[in-house]
Amino acid sequence: MPFILGLLGLLAAAYFWVNRAKNAAHMTNELAGVASDVMAAARRFGFSRKLNLHPVESIDDPKLAATALGLAFLELDGLPTAEQHASLTRSVQSHLDLGHDKAQEALILGRWLLSESGGAAPGFTRILRRLFKLQGRDALTPLMAVLNDTAQSGHTGLSVKQKEALEEVTQTFRLR
Repeated sequence: MPFILGLLGLLAAAYFWVNRAKNAAHMTNELAGVASDVMAAARRFGFSRKLNLHPVESIDDPKLAATALGLAFLELDGLPTAEQHASLTRSVQSHLDLGHDKAQEALILGRWLLSESGGAAPGFTRILRRLFKLQGRDALTPLMAVLNDTAQSGHTGLSVKQKEALEEVTQTFRLR
């Protein structure tokens, strides 16, 4: 009897480890797919990472920066809903003159830039400074249009973090 119980225990352990290996392989394939999506979007958007620089410092397109800022602003209020994400996509399309596919690619790259920056709040600060370096005050109008649409897509009004982000915009663009 102990031999049968030991054999059943060994079979259960083997089954457990085989399933873990399958799940690990599946997750690896998903991560590789996400990485290839980001790389493809970067290639089509013309983004190239420069050595020894943070990825945000490699941004050369103000539309990409404004899109990433809109995404960061949206995420400062917590996890966005599908409706809020769709509203951001429409706003990016209309105010930044991007087609649907280009807007989706900019959002994918923006999401990656935010993750490389350590989240929405630090990413917002870093990308905002980069946008100001790229275009100066000319970037303010389209950026504020995107942020305004993003703020209106929320159902609870502005969060404290979003208000702080708007204050940061006024300081960066020296509006006071």
